[in-house]
Amino acid sequence: MRVIAGRFRSRKFKGPGKLRLRPTSDRLRETLFNILGAAVEDSLFVDLYAGTGAIGIEAISRGARETIFVEAHAASARLVRANLDALGVHEGVEVIEAEAVRGLERIAARHRVADFIFLDPPYEDEEEHLNVLEYLDASHLVAPGGLVIVEHRNKTELPDRLERLERARLIEQGDAALSFYRLAAAA
Repeated sequence: MRVIAGRFRSRKFKGPGKLRLRPTSDRLRETLFNILGAAVEDSLFVDLYAGTGAIGIEAISRGARETIFVEAHAASARLVRANLDALGVHEGVEVIEAEAVRGLERIAARHRVADFIFLDPPYEDEEEHLNVLEYLDASHLVAPGGLVIVEHRNKTELPDRLERLERARLIEQGDAALSFYRLAAAA
C-alpha cells in the first residue's frame, strides 16, 4: 500500500497481510481526497474502522492537524500504530482501540468536534452503517461545515436524510460508493 499525495506521497506502508480487511482502493482514496481538497489542511479527521490506517494516513499526509483512528480489533490497531511509526508520525495522532460508537463516545466526552468523520464498516454489515450514522446524527461531533463520509457497497441503501444529517453527495466507483453527509441547514 502507498500514500497517494501530500507530505508522504509514494511512501509505502504495511497492508492487511493475513488480517481480514478490505482496504479502500487507491482509486477511491484518490477520489475521496480530490473531493475534500484543501479543506483537509488543519482539520480534525476521524478514521473509524481504521483497518490499515490508510484513510487517516492520507489525511495526515495532506495536512490534517489531528487524526484520530478508531479500530476495534487489536491486531488492526497494532497495524495502524506500526504504519504511523514507519512514517515517523508521532504527534497529532491518536489510536483508540474500541468499537466505533464507543470510540466516538470517548471523543465526544472530550467535547471535540470533527471536520471529517470517515466510516468504512464491513460492507455486509449494513446495520452498522446505520447505527454509526444515527449516533453521529444525535451527537454534536460534526463541526459546522463538517462532513461524515460513509464508504459502502453501491447497492446498500442509506438514508438521504436523518434528523440533522443529510446526504449532500453520492459517488459510485465499481462496487463501492461514498456517501457524503453534512448538517442540514435547519439543524
